[in-house]
Amino acid sequence: MQPSAHPSQPEAFRLWREAQDTQVRTRLGGVFYLLAWLLLWGFAGAPGQLLLAGILLSLLFAGLWLLRLLHRLPDAHDQASLRHWLDSHWRLIFATALAWGLTHAAALQLAVFADSRLIATLSTVAFSTAMAFNFAMRKRRAIIAMTLLYLPGLLVLWLNRAEQLASLVTLACYLGYLLLALSRSHREYHTTLDLELQLLEQQARLQQLSHSDSLTQLGNRHLFNNRFPQLLEQARRHQRPLSLVLLDLDFFKQVNDRHGHLTGDACLQCFADCLRRHFRRDNDLLLRLGGEEFAVLLPDTPLEQAVSQAEQLRQYLSSEGLQVHGQPLALTTSIGVGGYDPQQDADAEAFFRRVDQALYAAKHNGRNCLARA
Repeated sequence: MQPSAHPSQPEAFRLWREAQDTQVRTRLGGVFYLLAWLLLWGFAGAPGQLLLAGILLSLLFAGLWLLRLLHRLPDAHDQASLRHWLDSHWRLIFATALAWGLTHAAALQLAVFADSRLIATLSTVAFSTAMAFNFAMRKRRAIIAMTLLYLPGLLVLWLNRAEQLASLVTLACYLGYLLLALSRSHREYHTTLDLELQLLEQQARLQQLSHSDSLTQLGNRHLFNNRFPQLLEQARRHQRPLSLVLLDLDFFKQVNDRHGHLTGDACLQCFADCLRRHFRRDNDLLLRLGGEEFAVLLPDTPLEQAVSQAEQLRQYLSSEGLQVHGQPLALTTSIGVGGYDPQQDADAEAFFRRVDQALYAAKHNGRNCLARA
């Protein structure tokens, strides 16, 4: 399962998983109600006398099955959409259970079904068993569905208890067993769901760690190598602008030599914070490529806008420097900026090379300046 295929929020993930399981488990279940009715009708004493009822009930069970198949999961994975889908799908389950419960009651009551009423009873037992073990994700709703399956038949047996006492007691005892099994299945389902959610959360944390620079908490080169070609392909396909900013702190080795590596690390952290203040959109991708080299990927950003933002950062740093451990530290940066050009950039490597050459030109021109690719 791809990480992007499911919601990231725990509660939304629970609803999404429940909806997935519910859809899979009801997709084929509906056809067995139709099959059970056809057997019940076909083996009745006089099927021809039940022609109209047989056709109508066949259409009813076939229609309920078709509605289950057509009721597809929503594209949106928000909690409101998933809850609405689950509520609607459970209404179909309730309707099917009630239709079969009434059918079972009729089979027990009407003499025409004397030869086939065992089919109705066994089918009721099978459907309720499937409900207890396959739909335990919602315990209360499963109990309601099992009640709709069982109660009409039990009422008929109670009314005829003088003749049907053994069947009444047997079905009632089995219903009690199913309720106990339902409680166990409910606990097991949610325990498994908790474990799956914990595993996904651990995967997300590990992926975040593998894509983050431990010192600055910006993206690292591994993330850059993954996302840069993807963003470039999206820009090419949708004909949208994409800008790349490469930054290199000037004479950073002198900071380490004069003030020590701890101060140098603090300086890199302060510079990362400075980047966050100047590139604040959610889809701006800020990265530390290594050492004192940084990058910013700006989707949907024209070159002129990227140049303006980068120049504002350069000017701020040149005039204000950084506050490191409460002390001002003079620091400047050289910057190369480029915009994706499909005529020049055959791939991400060619685009990066152009911007990297601009960064080299900025350093060659005296540093503390910006060069366009």
